[in-house]
Amino acid sequence: MSLSMYQASIPVCIKQLENLSNILKKGEAYAAAKKIEPEVLINARIAPDMFPLSRQVQIAADIAKGCAARLAGKEVPSYEDKEKTFAELQERIAKTIAFLKTFTPAQIDGSEERKVTLKIGGNEMVFAGQPYLLYFVLPNVHFHATTAYAILRHNGVDVGKKDYLGSF
Repeated sequence: MSLSMYQASIPVCIKQLENLSNILKKGEAYAAAKKIEPEVLINARIAPDMFPLSRQVQIAADIAKGCAARLAGKEVPSYEDKEKTFAELQERIAKTIAFLKTFTPAQIDGSEERKVTLKIGGNEMVFAGQPYLLYFVLPNVHFHATTAYAILRHNGVDVGKKDYLGSF
């Protein structure tokens, strides 16, 4: 049995976002236990030229929702990037997961050759569906989730590989 575009996209993105949600819960609990203002962690970054934790979460969610919509030939919903609290970041993740769960295999499967056009930094990028998923979406979702994890870990939150991978 071959792996379908649906199986390689929607469940993978949902799992990564669920794991990211659990990592954020640990970050919030850590801030409360250590009496750290939550915005310190939410605005933390690994390097001065990198996005903060909040933006890492926003981008992971945006890439995931964009993937589902584009592969299904649907309009990508727009979310405001206004999250400033752990609760708001959790809301964004939950909203994204709920959106992803509206897609069926029939909407995504067969999208291997669907033309996907993105504007990034003023440049237009054109992909076929499968390379878009495998070489753009999945690496980006994992990169931004990993970076969010690393920001929290760097700031003392007790998270490990098991938190990043979640349960199987």
